[in-house]
Amino acid sequence: MTQLDFDVLNIFAEPYGATPQLTARLRLLETTGAVIHAIALRCQVRIEPQRRGYAEEEEPGLQDLFGDRARWPSTLKPFLWLHSSTTVQGFTGATDVDLPLPCTYDFEVTASKYLHALRERSVPLALLFSGTIFTKGSNGFGVEQISWNCEASYQLPVAVWRALMDQYFPNTGWIRMDREIVQALAQYKSSLGLTSWDTAVQSLLANAPDPVR
Repeated sequence: MTQLDFDVLNIFAEPYGATPQLTARLRLLETTGAVIHAIALRCQVRIEPQRRGYAEEEEPGLQDLFGDRARWPSTLKPFLWLHSSTTVQGFTGATDVDLPLPCTYDFEVTASKYLHALRERSVPLALLFSGTIFTKGSNGFGVEQISWNCEASYQLPVAVWRALMDQYFPNTGWIRMDREIVQALAQYKSSLGLTSWDTAVQSLLANAPDPVR
């Protein structure tokens, strides 16, 4: 049986991706001396919000997720961020591999809403690994499953995620709305001769009973 240990060396913003993507550079260590032909690697990345503290200015963005601060001891629970997979080439001993982590800025996604609320420090991540190991042996190939307890942790700087979003969506964000609401907003925009969606929303906010600035 092979024995794999995983370590996260770094997570960085991919500078030339077609869509927003972080890249996790992993180090895999095989401790039994087995010859690895290939690995079909899968990873579940979870955010563990209970492993950090929060500044007062971060509270408004977290209330939708966790409620008032008084409830946080019971509501701050780990949640899924994303799934990813890659193929690891053959090696003996140790190897490094890049794992793609595609990201979204959609505020309807729990992880995006959480990340957007943070101002500084880091995001506690847990990477849970699974997949299939193909080994080389004297009688041909062997197939094994990655042990269920293979995991690694990492503190992702908030600045890295913000830099990635600024690269693809500078000074913007995404909000999903029902089609009827979009049509109604478009009619409102046209009726007033407004030139952008931003000015249409600003007009609505300015006319609200308690204007938001």
